[in-house]
Amino acid sequence: MDTIAAIATGAARGAIGILRLSGEDAFDALNAVFTPASGKPLASCPPQALVYGTLHDREGRVIDQCLATYSRAPRSYTGEDTAELQCHGSPAVLQAGLDALFSQGVRQAGPGEFTRRAFLNGKLDLIQAEAVVDLIDAQTQAAARNAAGQLSGAMSRKIFAIYDKLVDLMAHFHVVLDYPDEDIDPFELEEITHTADSAAEELNRLLATFRRGHQLTQGIPCALIGRPNAGKSTLFNALLGYDRAIVTDVPGTTRDTLEETVTLGGVLLRLIDTAGLRDTEDAVERIGVERSREALERAELILVLQDSSAPMTGEDAALLAEADGRAKVLRVRTKSDLPGAPDSGCGLTLPTVELSAKTGAGLAELEAAVAELFPLGGLSENGELLTNARQAQAAERARDALLRVSGALAAGMTPDAVLTDVEEAMTALGEITGTTLREDVTSRIFERFCVGK
Repeated sequence: MDTIAAIATGAARGAIGILRLSGEDAFDALNAVFTPASGKPLASCPPQALVYGTLHDREGRVIDQCLATYSRAPRSYTGEDTAELQCHGSPAVLQAGLDALFSQGVRQAGPGEFTRRAFLNGKLDLIQAEAVVDLIDAQTQAAARNAAGQLSGAMSRKIFAIYDKLVDLMAHFHVVLDYPDEDIDPFELEEITHTADSAAEELNRLLATFRRGHQLTQGIPCALIGRPNAGKSTLFNALLGYDRAIVTDVPGTTRDTLEETVTLGGVLLRLIDTAGLRDTEDAVERIGVERSREALERAELILVLQDSSAPMTGEDAALLAEADGRAKVLRVRTKSDLPGAPDSGCGLTLPTVELSAKTGAGLAELEAAVAELFPLGGLSENGELLTNARQAQAAERARDALLRVSGALAAGMTPDAVLTDVEEAMTALGEITGTTLREDVTSRIFERFCVGK
């Protein structure tokens, strides 16, 4: 393959900026733009060692004092010769260094091209490659630990173990069929049934983790609902730490839903600030109320806000009753900094938090209540949580194909016909790891990556 290069760090200024290369000419390109301060040839320095020296632009002028390292194939991230320059994090310096590399015949890397080369060269399977993106995008420590576990191969080992069982089954069948006179254990229908059923059960257990894994990476939809002026937007801003929603004393200020992510109690939430739920003749506000009800439908956590400075109304009780049973619910009595009305209760057994988003009092209690509703202690953080929708769909197809096997055998179908379902399951499992995935689908997956990774 040709040699690629990219800036592997962000576009903003920073303390460190990294230039990355991969390909058969990576070492020569590095050697052309970098001079070790020791005066020794770069080739005399051991691979993976950090070497201090000078970076030159395409005209040979000094642009930085930096560190360089190189790795020889196949002992590298991509499986090719690779190199990195660790520069000061000036965008101007990094661009000048990249231009110098381009002058040596190196080309710009595309999105995810380094990781794609690692996949194509057998350094990573597709589960591990997609875990790279999940690790970069992780917004909580639990999500980062799960992605790191997948990158180390925890999920891959599960899928390959199931795949190997099916390979053994198919191999036994074909050996018995092709060599009937050999002393080989006979092929029993019970073997097919047992192997297919046990593999389907393993996939079922894996699929059962997907909802929690999806929550871990994408966040739990959390709707803030209540009557107008209950303090929804004030709490929304307080949880975000900045003024995202407009807050006024005029009821009905919020006309549309606003959505942002925030980590609360170690749980990633997709907060949805909604318009106050009430009957209104205002056409624009009515649309906002409809969207609020849509948010209520898809929420997995609902915070029902009530103004604690005013008596509880029938509308408040109706909102609580509407929310209860749809998802997990927290009753939040807001404006605790104001003189309060007695809490008459709501007739429902719901956890209740009193807080003032204005002063911050009670926010810690809200955080603790959310953590109790979504405890992280039950999470497997070793990479065995299924978080990827593409992988989940393929696992579901494999599971369904294996579940058809027992029924087909019971209906009197011959083993050779039944084993086509096993082959279909193997193909679906291969899509998860990337061994049977089409080139166009693989390309689309790596387009999700940033340039330089």
